[in-house]
Amino acid sequence: MASTSKKSTRYTGGCLCGATRFEARGIAKYPHTCSCTQCRRHTGAFTVAWVEFDKDEIQWTGKAEMPATYRSSAGSSRAFCKTCGTSLGAIDDAPTIVLLLGVFDKPNSKELRPTKHSYRGQRPKWWCVEIAT
Repeated sequence: MASTSKKSTRYTGGCLCGATRFEARGIAKYPHTCSCTQCRRHTGAFTVAWVEFDKDEIQWTGKAEMPATYRSSAGSSRAFCKTCGTSLGAIDDAPTIVLLLGVFDKPNSKELRPTKHSYRGQRPKWWCVEIAT
């Protein structure tokens, strides 16, 4: 979880067509990968990489403004560009927005590096998941 020693930073990113853009200003929390069924179906990938921000730290800056959403579970909606369909993340009912690392303009920031993997048991058994330390 978030550490008090982490610094607040500005991150930007967006979809494939550029209509849905975001700016995150805050502390990147809980960067992790996940292989749950919901994440796999949302992205079409066996494993996805996520990072969390408080809702008030995200500003949608593209011409499409807010992304489209699909209610995927009791506490969360998956977010995607309404123009090109790019998966962007999840907007939770809790005050959290979880963004996919693949949509960041500069995903190599050390603050965004995943340190945990969720739902390892739901991945295909032949798919190897390794988190570098």
